[in-house]
Amino acid sequence: MKVRFSIVQRRRWFFLLSGLITVAGFIVFLLSGFNLGTDFRSGSRVQMQLNQPVDVGRVEQMLRAGGFSVPQGAITAAGTRGDAVVIRFPTVLSQAQQDTLQRLEKQYFPRSQGADVRTVDPIVAKILSRKAVWAVALASLFIVVYIAIRFEYRFAVAAIVALLHDAFIVMSFFALFRLEVDTLFVTAVLTIVGYSVNDTIVIFDRIRENLKAEKPKTFEELEALVDRSLWQTMSRSINTVLTVLIAAVMLFLFGGASIHTFTLALIIGLVSGAYSSIFIASPLWVVWRGRALPRAATAAKTP
Repeated sequence: MKVRFSIVQRRRWFFLLSGLITVAGFIVFLLSGFNLGTDFRSGSRVQMQLNQPVDVGRVEQMLRAGGFSVPQGAITAAGTRGDAVVIRFPTVLSQAQQDTLQRLEKQYFPRSQGADVRTVDPIVAKILSRKAVWAVALASLFIVVYIAIRFEYRFAVAAIVALLHDAFIVMSFFALFRLEVDTLFVTAVLTIVGYSVNDTIVIFDRIRENLKAEKPKTFEELEALVDRSLWQTMSRSINTVLTVLIAAVMLFLFGGASIHTFTLALIIGLVSGAYSSIFIASPLWVVWRGRALPRAATAAKTP
């Protein structure tokens, strides 16, 4: 494909954009943190498929009738049509409380299909949190090792920076909009990491092939080679992300409320992954690799 414009020469703008997003996300995270689901903190999560528009006041009335105490903001509408409700209890519901809730649900919402109760005690919540961190960390480590062996360590570092960029953007989005973070969110992050590194490796492989065909002697020649490599793989990168993105959007629109967290994180991560593979990873490698090469003006002066 013909080089339409130099991506590498405009790298500072892309680095600046990613830097601003990262700083904004870090500030949001420090101020509000994550809205952790019951998977990562003790308590009970109850989801009711009401099959009618959610009336939060009516739900609160039902809970008061059963003697339940729910913090402000613990009741949220869910479902593709807003006909389901999610209630988060800070304590673990006993079997008697669950039975009471089921009875009141049928009394106040006759069309409801029943309550889905998920309970996590404090010990399990800590174990899940620790395992989630280890899963992301180990996945990133093995990716670095694989790329370092197949390519070189500079490619590996550039790829992991792009992966962390993608994961942080997804986490920042969830922190900013107070979306629930659960085990499905971690699954989405790992999926994003795998997809993003696949696209990055395709681009790196093309760069390596072009490096075998010609040896750039100046920084400008290296920029041109990487630009050409990026545009040679551009159609594949765009077509791949669009194909997966269409499937993810369909799942978000027509899938159940239980997978909304997963599909939304996936959509954000797919867009971010395509962006970072093209505009972050490769230009970052050029900056690092190009340190060993002279500038064209300097090379011209050398006798």
